Amino acid sequence: MTAVTSTLTDEQRAILALWYEVNASLSAYHKLVTTFGSAQIAWREAVESWRQLKIHRTHLQRHEQSAQTLVTIDKVEQALAKKRYGLLFADQPDYPAQLLKIYDPPPLLFYRGDKSRLQQAQIAIVGSRKPTAHAQKITFDMAQYLAQSGFIITSGLAMGVDKRAHLGALEQADTECRGRTIGVMGTGIDVNYPKHQDKLFAQIIEQGGCIVSELLPSTPPNKHTFPRRNRLVAGLSLATIVTEATIQSGSLITARLTSEQGKQVFAVPSHIDNSNAEGCHHLIREGATLIYHPQQVLEDVSSQLDYLGHFYQSTDTHTANSTPDMQSTIIIGNEEIASPEPIASADIKPTCSPVTVPEHLKQIYEQLDWHGQDLDALLLVTEVAPAQLIGQLMELELLGVISVQGGRYLRV
Repeated sequence: MTAVTSTLTDEQRAILALWYEVNASLSAYHKLVTTFGSAQIAWREAVESWRQLKIHRTHLQRHEQSAQTLVTIDKVEQALAKKRYGLLFADQPDYPAQLLKIYDPPPLLFYRGDKSRLQQAQIAIVGSRKPTAHAQKITFDMAQYLAQSGFIITSGLAMGVDKRAHLGALEQADTECRGRTIGVMGTGIDVNYPKHQDKLFAQIIEQGGCIVSELLPSTPPNKHTFPRRNRLVAGLSLATIVTEATIQSGSLITARLTSEQGKQVFAVPSHIDNSNAEGCHHLIREGATLIYHPQQVLEDVSSQLDYLGHFYQSTDTHTANSTPDMQSTIIIGNEEIASPEPIASADIKPTCSPVTVPEHLKQIYEQLDWHGQDLDALLLVTEVAPAQLIGQLMELELLGVISVQGGRYLRV
């Protein structure tokens, strides 16, 4: 292996070494550093000292194989030198300050893309991997609206709601507003998962967004890595929106972690017979805030920022003659985080506004749901003549309030 000039300090190399040897175990890492006072001292300790702390045997085995640890560090430094990804440590000013406030912050973060996004005010949007067409539209629209309003949209890069949230944030008419999204990975920074998400990963990075992971490069996906990812999604964000989720969805883990971190959880309601939305209805029953428009999120989050004035100090020095797209900042501790940009309400085009349906079409429209019904079922419930029903369905489709999928008519 070609030797490279170290770009890391001795302490940073030790942090990376410990993180590798404990296989990214937060409890083992923090026990070692707390007991011995620093990563360097902990790394130099003999395996017997680790054993006395009841460190897992697999971690002990790695600690004994110091040559492999050095190989791993060298590989990371080579990748850093080639700019394949970047690396932030918890004591650096670029590390997102909001993560330091959670119970178990990672000691380091690998990233690709624009790391400054991590310092900006974020809202998480999460949900089902197999959302209904309605939930896909709502998710996209909300993400687009909130990104246009100055927030970064953070999600977990999964199929379904996560993907639509990232795409909504990226879809901005103003090129200056693009890239307002962060993807948190449940794998190593160099492992694109799911594989057919390669295009999304590339789009986020190319448009100025950011992708992050606390896991070591080459770490594959497994059932334990995704709950860890969810805690970072919650930790990075000011609040979490769940647009559609089943009762067993991992999104409810993100919502629970958001609540435990003292932040607000929002949930989008649906029909009571929509099994895909049982998780949202459960959250609402348990105290989550019901929303049907992203402006409601902006109002609540803004009030939280006002309430938390002792944590969030405005550094806006704009004059009355400043242009409306100039961005102010807020401070958490010593860290500056961009606050939402002041956008005039007249310039915002709500994409989730209530649907207006002509009076003569309301009977048909109110019979439709987001699951879809075929023509025969609609004929039975509406008792409208076939020709008249088809004509009215065509009118609703032209208005853009319904769509046809596989011969079934459904709201959009």
